This record gives sequence, structure tokens and C-alpha cells, in this order.
Amino acid sequence: MIKPAAVPRAFESATTAVVAPKPPSADSTSPSESVSDQFILDTEKRLETLQARVDSLQHQVNELLQRRRDSRPRLLQFFRHLTTPRLWSLVHYPPRPMVISPPYLSSGSRAATPSISIITPSLNQGEFIERTIGSIVGQRYPNLQYIVQDACSKDETYDILKRYENEVGIEVVVESDGGQADAIQRASQRSTGEIMGYVNADDMLLPGTLHYVCDYFARHPDVDVVYGHRVIIDANDQEVGRWIMPPHSDNVLKWADYIPQETMFWRRRIWDKVAGIDRSFGFALDWDLIMRFIDAGAKFKRLPRFLGAFRLHEAQKTQQLAYCMGAAEMRQIRERYVGYNPTMSEIHRRLFWFYFVHLCCHFGYRLGWLRY
Repeated sequence: MIKPAAVPRAFESATTAVVAPKPPSADSTSPSESVSDQFILDTEKRLETLQARVDSLQHQVNELLQRRRDSRPRLLQFFRHLTTPRLWSLVHYPPRPMVISPPYLSSGSRAATPSISIITPSLNQGEFIERTIGSIVGQRYPNLQYIVQDACSKDETYDILKRYENEVGIEVVVESDGGQADAIQRASQRSTGEIMGYVNADDMLLPGTLHYVCDYFARHPDVDVVYGHRVIIDANDQEVGRWIMPPHSDNVLKWADYIPQETMFWRRRIWDKVAGIDRSFGFALDWDLIMRFIDAGAKFKRLPRFLGAFRLHEAQKTQQLAYCMGAAEMRQIRERYVGYNPTMSEIHRRLFWFYFVHLCCHFGYRLGWLRY
């Protein structure tokens, strides 16, 4: 009998392992499941790396965009600086000492000295009124009538005015009135000057203005109204801006009042022709007066000289009334002369060429090409 050959132990073990595998334990994981988990972990890590790169790229893009935005405003600001009219801006630069040209300080020898009446309507401007009075009396104009019409101020104004009661050429009147327009009209009825003007109790005339203006009127009998360039000052008499006025335009005045009030003077004949100032106005009284001057056929002339200083301060009437009473009164005037109430965009479009000429004069002065 033939005996089967002996099976090697290694083969026997391998066979046994294939034929009769051990059942998996509850904690063991199949190879497919193990590969799937590892793939997920690797994918998550790659996604995290990719997200970090995307974030880095986004940060770089944002930096580039920010640099571009930073550079564009500089160009835009420079362009706007060149094209923005200075006439409606009251602060052009930080406060600095007001510089007066030497020729302004000398009145010179004037053969003709027509009489002039200057009116200052006053109410609680004790902080500034003495400087206003000084700027007018200090002109040393020989044929000046100066009337200060005070509406019973409650501050130090009265004490200041008492010091000028006996001054030659100065009339101080303290009485209640119906507002600025009423005060000007009351004082004008006492005035006698051939030339007229009014300066608010916080504004000033520049040196030599009265001599220059009256001499011009004497040499140009056909001119009815004159005005000039403006200096803007703060509460401390520091200069913060200058308005360089372009040549006069009646047509532009239908759309906007650009004439600096403290620099404007007129002949009594045109004042009497329009019956003086309209007492119903509280803000745009000077614009209304100018338009009625034009209606009466007045000839205007912008003089090539700085004539007055407009003061900018916290209690200023112009700032307080501009957005309430002022807007309504300006709308009323535009509706009267334009026929409707235009938008600000239309007003600026209508004034395009006026702005262009103004900017030419402004930069011509700043560059020293024009001297005033």
C-alpha cells in the first residue's frame, strides 16, 4: 500500500489560511474602507492648502486694487482741484496772516472825492464790530458819512458804539428794527452820500478801498455799480481764502449771486430808482437788490482789486440761514428771472463758461500772471 507523500508545513499553513480564514473581529476595518478614509483625509489637506493659496492670492489682488484706488483719488483730487470753482468755497487753505499789497496802504492824491455813505447794520456782533468800524474810519476818506444802525444789541456792542458817538463823520443809531434789510433801509433814509454801500458788522473793508472806489466813480460817470475781489478771513483776522472775480455778467446773475456783498458800491441815483432794499428779504436781500439794479438798467463793473474781507465764524448769519430761509429766497429769485426752479446740476451747466473764466483768473493770480 502506497502512503501519500508528506505535505510541507508551510504549504499546509498557507492552504489552511486560505481555506479557513479567521473571522474578522469587530474592531478591524476592510482595506477598501481604509483606503477611502485615507483619500478623504488627503483630499481635505489638499483643499486646505488650496484654500490657503486662494486666500493669499485674494489678499494680493486686494492690495493691488487698493493701490489702484489710492492712486486714482490722487489723480481725481488733482483734477477736481483744477476744475472746482473757488467762488462757493469759503476755506481755501489753513489760516495765515493776511497780506496787504503796499499800494493798498497808500491812498495817493485823489483830486475828486465824491461823498460816500457807508452803513453797518449791527446786532450782537461785539466781538467784531470795532474791527469793522476801524476798517472804515481808518480809510481816512475826507467825504465819508458812516452810519452804524444797531438793533439794541445785548452784548458789548453798545459800550463799543458809545466810544464813537462823538466822532466826526460817524452816526450811531440804536433802535429796534425789523431785521437786516429794515436796518439798512432805515439808515439809508438818513444818508446823503452820492455813493453808497453797506458793510456787515463782522466784515471789513481793505485799506484804500474808499479812495479807489470813489475815484473810479468820478472818472466813470456812466457806471452805476462796482465790486471787486474778496478776501476771506476767520475770527482772528487770519486769511483762509480769496475769491478772484471774473469780468461782470448780467446773464450769470439770473442763475447765481456771485458778487461779494462787502465789496459792492453803487450810486444813489440807481438806489433811488429801485426804491432801495426790499425789507421782506432776510438772506438774499443783496441778490434781490442786484437784480432790481439790472432791471433798472444799471451798468456794472468788476474792479481789478481786492476791496473787502468777508469773515467766517461760528455765529455767522450766512451759515445759519443758508439751508432754511436762504434756500427759499434764492428759489424765489430764480423763479422770477428764470421762470422755474432749476436743479443745481443745471445751474452749474449754465455757469460752465463763467466758471472757466473764473478759474483762468484764479490760477492767473496764483501763478503771478495777474496782479491785483
